[in-house]
This record gives sequence, structure tokens and C-alpha cells, in this order.
Amino acid sequence: QVQLVESGGGLVQAGGSLRLSCTVSGRTFSNDVVGWFRQAPGKEREFVAAITSDGTTNYVDSVKGRFTISRDNAANTVFLQMNSLKPEDTAAYYCALLPNTRRATSVKSLYKYWGQGTQVTVAS
Repeated sequence: QVQLVESGGGLVQAGGSLRLSCTVSGRTFSNDVVGWFRQAPGKEREFVAAITSDGTTNYVDSVKGRFTISRDNAANTVFLQMNSLKPEDTAAYYCALLPNTRRATSVKSLYKYWGQGTQVTVAS
């Protein structure tokens, strides 16, 4: 059974940083794409970033230059380093896995496995 567990969320002041982690179990994810999505209250879940097995990345424009996605295949873990956080980054953050692909897609419906989410709150 494939499970994704997020951690690292919390409350931070605007301009601060957080590092989210997503640990995958039940599957060796070295050939998979892992993405991060977020959902603010009353809004649709939106793409944030994704990374392929060889390290190719894709970001939504609003986080480029502030967020960095990375992965440690040996540890089955993907990270999202978030710097210069803004109040509009406040949301529940979810990681998701797309098996056996080389495209860091932003299409939410393609991702097969999802974590339960971790809350990020940025105070102004």
C-alpha cells in the first residue's frame, strides 16, 4: 500500500521560511514524479511544484524564485523549501505521486496517490 506523509508545516511570519517533507512508503519512487499542491479555504487545490526522477522541476509562476523542490531517492523523500513566504501562501499543502513518468506535470487529475496534507499559515 502506497502512503505519502507530509510534515514540516506550521505558523511563520511573512518573509520567513519553512521546509516541507513528503516521505513515500510502499513503493520505490525512483521512477516517479512527485508534486506539491496547495489548497486555501474556499479555493481549488492548485499546483505548486513537481520534480521528476532525474531532478527536472516545474513550478507555478507565483512561487518561482522563492520555493525549491528537491528529492532524495535513497530516502524516498521529497522536500519543498519555501522562502520569502507571503500571507497568500497560507494553505494546506499536499504531496502527490505520479507513477512511472518523466514529465513534471501540473495536472492534478493525473496524480494517483496523495498525502493527507500539512497546514502552512503565514502571518502578516
